Amino acid sequence: MMSESAELDPVDWQILAILQDDASITNKALADRVGLPTSSCHERVRRLRATGVIAGIRAVVDPAAVGRGLQAFVAVRLRPHRRDMIESFTAGVLALPETLALYNVSGPEDFFLHVAVIDSTDLQRLIVDDLAARPEVGHCQTHLIFDRPLATSMRPYPDTTPSPAARRPSRS
Repeated sequence: MMSESAELDPVDWQILAILQDDASITNKALADRVGLPTSSCHERVRRLRATGVIAGIRAVVDPAAVGRGLQAFVAVRLRPHRRDMIESFTAGVLALPETLALYNVSGPEDFFLHVAVIDSTDLQRLIVDDLAARPEVGHCQTHLIFDRPLATSMRPYPDTTPSPAARRPSRS
């Protein structure tokens, strides 16, 4: 994983957008779509992987297609805020098959947990038996997800400025 922002040009952003839409695209088709020779396109993708801009490639499974059509965010407040308790909670929740994502956040809640379950009975079981029963958990609040109009990992800024630093206002 890289520690600083990578310098990305508009072609890099175009490659990333295409790969996020369909990572199974052939290198030749990708090169044709961005207007590069196949070898140059391959080298750019290799560089994006090596620098950590492309952090991984995985299949995206539609939860509803595998019988888990109800999704929710569960806001969780921990009781103690000790590192060992946070680590225990995190490990336990990430091991649950219903967990899609876990976010450690600031504010009144400590974590937002994104889950996919079969139905409301399954959600209740998850909350009561798997979350609220944990000694680290002080409070849970559930928010059902009705729709996901946008689900993507990263999109380019409209100006496709090569460097994020170039978009920041100067402090002078």
